[in-house]
Parts: sequence; structure tokens; C-alpha cells
Amino acid sequence: MQIKPLSLLLVILLACVSFAQNSLDKSFITKVDEIYARYDSNESPGCAIGIIRDGKLIYSRGYGMADLEHNAPLNAQSVFYIASTSKQFAAASIALLARKGTISLDDDIRKYLPEIPQYENIVTIRHLIHHTSGLRDYLELTAMRGGSAEDHIDNNDAIELIARQKALNYKPGEKFLYSNSNYVLLAEIVKRASGKSLREFAAENIFKPLGMNHTHWDDDRSMVVKNRVVSYGVGKLAPWRHFVKNINAVGDGNLLTTVEDLAKWDQNFYDNKVGGTGFTEYLLTRGKLNNGEAIPYAFGLGHEEYRGLKAIAPGGAFLGFRTQFLRFPEQKFSVICLCNAGTINPANLSQQVADIFLADQLKTEAKKPASPANQNRPAESFALPEAQLKEFTGNYYSSELDTTYKFMIGEEKLFLKLKTNSSYVLTPRAQDNFGFQGGSLVFQRNSKGQLVGLILDGGRVKGLRFEKQTN
Repeated sequence: MQIKPLSLLLVILLACVSFAQNSLDKSFITKVDEIYARYDSNESPGCAIGIIRDGKLIYSRGYGMADLEHNAPLNAQSVFYIASTSKQFAAASIALLARKGTISLDDDIRKYLPEIPQYENIVTIRHLIHHTSGLRDYLELTAMRGGSAEDHIDNNDAIELIARQKALNYKPGEKFLYSNSNYVLLAEIVKRASGKSLREFAAENIFKPLGMNHTHWDDDRSMVVKNRVVSYGVGKLAPWRHFVKNINAVGDGNLLTTVEDLAKWDQNFYDNKVGGTGFTEYLLTRGKLNNGEAIPYAFGLGHEEYRGLKAIAPGGAFLGFRTQFLRFPEQKFSVICLCNAGTINPANLSQQVADIFLADQLKTEAKKPASPANQNRPAESFALPEAQLKEFTGNYYSSELDTTYKFMIGEEKLFLKLKTNSSYVLTPRAQDNFGFQGGSLVFQRNSKGQLVGLILDGGRVKGLRFEKQTN
């Protein structure tokens, strides 16, 4: 029987895949499958993985479901939202522009973003790249005004909120503090400097040259994407609930890609097909603080160490997506783990895979020193009677959030209520000082001892001011 050319091509492709899988010792495959066995079910979300050695994708598989509602299983072609693992591609786009001379990393960001306030000290593009800018995190600011991770947010929304901030968390270059605002602004700088959106620029300069044909910045939530993965969290009325991804903002996250496409990007780490000679070294340049101290964070990539080996391991988490790209550059070995359930820890799973393949090179983990007996003692409680708590009730407005916080008493406790009807119990810590889920606040008084406002601190937002409303 004569084999038609198209059929012959299919046979060759299948043979190549079979060879790649069969060239791997079956005992290794068995051990890897055992790690992910708990997710290998048509009733559960799970993970798609890729194992790369010496530039070859030697094993790829999906465990669990990409879409439970439509009975779609996960595989190496499943298209994931990879959360902050995306940042390396925004940084790479900036690096390409800088190496071409289109921009300088030491440019004041207001050269491209004049709507950002003129702070006391200049914020540069380099500060954005290394998270040393001091800019408050727009996602945390969104949550502080009652927003949800499932709200619709695009880059214009994010920039408008960032531009409302009258102060920074700290002087630029003084310290490292991760902030998603940095990378949303980098996306806008790419657009304004190149004349092309980040989606267009990255497609033309990174994804198409590398054959990453199933990768793009998802700046249009209405677009139909084949093999798109849905993410999940634990449900109330059923085992799982699916998250609705409405976010259009790009740069800090929102790259859609596959295990197979990320394997092509991994190869570029060694051959620099995109970027040219020295591109990888450029991307691995560590940031420096004002005092000259080098930090581990480079261009969307962090310098790490795992059991004695140098590693680069960007990861991400948003909605129910959990992602990890663990690379050991000196061993030319990488593990890609993309998961679609918030209950999964891909960093731990990737390390377990590395333990199998690099067993003869990894050092035994050192035992952690025991903590002093009193080190983890809970802070002593500070109680206030209801009569004193009533003093703090009322409305407080923040122009930086354009939001009013309402404080009220209930069940002898002070509550914070947002306009979205979200409410939080406040726990007294000291006089005028309260803690709540995700942050703390200190009420401010004038010289007469009257309450006039408060200052709110979160993890990535510091010194946010509210004024007490008199009406």
C-alpha cells in the first residue's frame, strides 16, 4: 500500500514523539507519574508537565482535567494562564528594546508615563524591572477598595489606579518589594516606546521567531482560545468551583502558553536565537540597591539555589492557576509544571521531579536549626472595651483609592465594611493600632487628641492615608 505524503509525515511525527518518550528510562517515567498520581483523574483538575534535558523535551504529560464541565483532559498542548511566570517575557521585551537603543533602563518612567506623579525621587525603568521602585501594588490596592480577582481589570484601569498614588512605599532603590504595578507599567512602556502593544511586540520579536505558536498576551478576554484551561478552587456546594478570568491587564501576568511552547523558550536560554549573543546573561543581571547590595531578582527571573545547585525558578499564582518553571542552567535541565487548581503546589512537585533526575548531583538537605522556645510565641492580646471602640466608628475616605471605609460596632467588636459589603473584624494591637486580614491600620489624632484619619499598611502597600469624614 502506498503511503500518502501527509500520512507519511504523521507517521514520522508519531515516531519522533515515541522515540523521545521511549528514550527515557521507564523507571523514571514511573516515578514521575507517581508524583502526579493524585491528580490523574477525570474528576479533578491537575497539572501539565514538561521535563527538558540538554535542549530536548524528554517527557510531557497531562494529569487531570483542563475543563471539568466539558470533560477536556490536560496535555502538553493545553493553554494555561501562567500568572507571574509571565513576567520574564515582559522583561525580555524591555531588554530587546534596551539592547536596540530604543530605550535606556535609566530613563525616568515619566518620559513614557507622564501621568505618573512626580515623586520626590525619580523612578527608572530599571527600578521597575527589579521591583525596587517603591510603587504600590495595583492588585492589592484593588483588593483594598473591595475589588475581587475576578473583576474586569485592564492596563488602563491599573495605570489609572497607580497614578492616583501620592506616595511610594519607600525611596526608589532603597529596598526590594515585589509589586505587580512595575510590570504593568513595563507593558505600557513597550507600547509607547515601540508603537506596538506588548502582545504585538512579543509576538513579532519573541514568540513567532521561536515557533511559540500557542503563546500570546491575553489582552482580549473575549477571544476564543482553543485548548484553553479553566482554573478551580474548592467549592461550597460541589468539590470544585471554577474561577472566571476577566482580567485583561498584561505584563505582570496574563500570558497564555503551553508546556511545549515554554520548552522552546527554555532552549533560547542556551542558544539565544532571540536576543542574540549575551541575551541570557543580560536577562540574568541582578538588581542593585542604592547601597550597592545585589538582590537575587533579575529580569523577571530570580537567582535561587536548590539543594546545592544553582536554579532559576519563576513561579506564579492567580485565581486557581499555579505555575512553576524550574531550571538548573549548569545541568541544562528544566521542569515545567502548570496546574489549574489553587490547592496544588507546583514548586514542590517540580522539586520532586528534579530529585529523581538529578539525584546524583543534589546535596542532602541540611537540617534547619531548631527555633528558640519562645520565638513563635503569639503576641499578647490587647483588649479594648466596646465603649472605647465606639470612638473609632465612622467613615474614612482615601483619595488614592477613591474609596470610603466604614467602621462600626458589632458583637462588641470593631468591624471594617467596604462599599462592596465585604467586612473585616479588627483586632486591637495597641492604642489606636489594629490588625485585620491582610493588613494593619493606625488611627491618627490631632493635637487635641481627636481622631482625624488613619494610615493603612498591607503587604505590598504602605502608608495609605484616609481622612475622617465629618458628615
